[in-house]
Amino acid sequence: MTNIAITGASGRMGKALIEAVSLDGNSNLSGAVVRSGSSLSGVDAGDIAGIGKLNVITTSDLSGVLDETDVLIDFTTPATTLANLELCVASNVAMVVGTTGFTQEQLAELESQAEKIPVVFAANFSTGITLALQLLETAARVMGADSDIEITETHHRNKVDAPSGTALALGRVVADTLGRNLDDCAVYGREGITGVRDRETIGFSTVRAGDVVGDHTVLFASEGERLEITHKASSRMSFARGAVRAANWLTGKPAGLYSMKDVLEL
Repeated sequence: MTNIAITGASGRMGKALIEAVSLDGNSNLSGAVVRSGSSLSGVDAGDIAGIGKLNVITTSDLSGVLDETDVLIDFTTPATTLANLELCVASNVAMVVGTTGFTQEQLAELESQAEKIPVVFAANFSTGITLALQLLETAARVMGADSDIEITETHHRNKVDAPSGTALALGRVVADTLGRNLDDCAVYGREGITGVRDRETIGFSTVRAGDVVGDHTVLFASEGERLEITHKASSRMSFARGAVRAANWLTGKPAGLYSMKDVLEL
């Protein structure tokens, strides 16, 4: 049985994660952490998630729950995640990270800390997206050199980073397969007289609207035909279940930085 603690427990993903752990027969909720000063501190985690009492009381003190925790699942903000990562290293607790929006410097720090404890890091924990990343390697290898490549992503109005971490992960797989550097070839939106499209570029389009959980499409458009690889998430439970699966898989693994491809053995 894996003892799992969750940060950001009062948020949308936190609630889904609490429910996913409660439904999983291989894990146990060892702690639920909310931000300092939250009015939901001291509330039963099950009540926050709307699934009935779990006898786990929320707290703003992460260090107080790590002694009874095997894996921490963190879907918060880059600064909060890195602070939590330091605490996990000090307590030798593994970590599953689904936070997006890291700078290159923050990613370097995450990678450095992962040399001390096992960490699964992914921009998206759904099984479908992990499979899409695998399919994109094949599509890019077969069609990429002769296609215009565009990535479109849609998320709810409250998402604060753009493009999404998942969209960037999709673009990075395509760019790497084609031997390109995404930092050099990415185009984030177009306006005015842009000139003829450069086939070496990878375009990104971002939509923020309503309560969309997450839609992603990668388009390969060549002369006479188009291929689209699309993933649509209708519930955050797809991400939550994947994160819990990753936490169970991570137990007992040596220190290192892992991905969902490792978890799913793709």
